[in-house]
Amino acid sequence: MHVKVPYHIESKGETVAEFKNVTVIKKGNIYFDGNVTSRSIIFADGSRKTLGVMLPGEYVFNTSEKEIMEILAGDLEVLLPGATEWRAVKDGETFEVAGNSSFKLRVRRVTDYCCSFVK
Repeated sequence: MHVKVPYHIESKGETVAEFKNVTVIKKGNIYFDGNVTSRSIIFADGSRKTLGVMLPGEYVFNTSEKEIMEILAGDLEVLLPGATEWRAVKDGETFEVAGNSSFKLRVRRVTDYCCSFVK
């Protein structure tokens, strides 16, 4: 079942507080025994994002498309493909991950995130 929800895009590079006129996929994405969950949203142009929550822990994610991870609230460290040092990421910060790769996360406190998939 798909649910229509409003969406709005800011062109000033500011964080968008809400999305209007999108489709929300009702069934959640559940990973790592429920420690990472998200819901997919689809925009009118076919682009896709997920909105989710990660509980504290260590995780490895694989990508098929380029991803832009926006941390809305939380505290984690990321080890990007090819990197040798972990990078701290917290409230309001983003990081990008190349498609067809993998990255590691060490989530230190409950983290609210938005992941944009870039074709």
